[in-house]
Amino acid sequence: MLVSTPIGNLGDIGARALATLRAADLVLCEDTRNTRHLARVFAIGAPLSALHEHNEAHRIPEILRLLAAGRRVALVSDAGTPLISDPGFRLLRAAVAAGVPVSAVPGPSAALMALTLSGLPPQPCLFLGFPPPRAAARRASFARLSALEKAGLSATLVWYEAPHRLAATLADLATALGPRQAAVGRELTKRFEEVRRGALAELAEHYRTAPARGEITLVVAPAAEAAAEPAAAEIEARLARLLARKTSVREAVALVARETGAPRRAVYARALALNRGRADSPPQRPSRARPQAGSGRPCSED
Repeated sequence: MLVSTPIGNLGDIGARALATLRAADLVLCEDTRNTRHLARVFAIGAPLSALHEHNEAHRIPEILRLLAAGRRVALVSDAGTPLISDPGFRLLRAAVAAGVPVSAVPGPSAALMALTLSGLPPQPCLFLGFPPPRAAARRASFARLSALEKAGLSATLVWYEAPHRLAATLADLATALGPRQAAVGRELTKRFEEVRRGALAELAEHYRTAPARGEITLVVAPAAEAAAEPAAAEIEARLARLLARKTSVREAVALVARETGAPRRAVYARALALNRGRADSPPQRPSRARPQAGSGRPCSED
């Protein structure tokens, strides 16, 4: 059973989550020290055992044997919903492959809370976990994201980030994505909860001079429609070049739609409009060369 736990305020734990944890034969947790505090507060007596990225793979056979024997095993992360940028995915896949029934107790999620508080479009959205910690890899990741947006991706973007990297990440995003609105959620549900909204460059400068503390969730607005969709002029130019080479309308539409990521129906409509324009334009009369003075006949071309 995957059990969501509070992301900060312990009052957010649900009755079903408590009942599940109290009835478990074993609670797997990312860090036993964090979960032990939760267990003390809510009188959860089940034994705790660590499951994290370094031991998950080799613990899977043992846990599957417990499940096969009918033991009730619950999985929690340090905070929020398990598996979301937390360990447990490999165990879940192994349990599903082994035919073990798996269920979940839904609950708090910092990504969803930050998204709903950001003031940015809530859907579609794309959760990207943590950006790469090293600057070069992070910038390369944001450059690939920018390329995807130019090919048609348009979604509100959500990341988790460490406080000491926040200013640099915001600056890199401003460079890669341009003037984009964003929101930084900090210490959500806790005493010093803060949601700061503004342009990426403004937020980068703020957190450069006033370093953030605590748990951070970053939300960035989707690409503007004009940036996400190929310009009409670009589509028409590509179509015109192909049609001038006697490419069929069907082939030209397929090629341009694939190259630009634009909807096939929209490309087809533009191709028909271009063809109509060609058909409606009057035929060009062949030009005649002017006769040279005194020759009495047209100039010949070599």
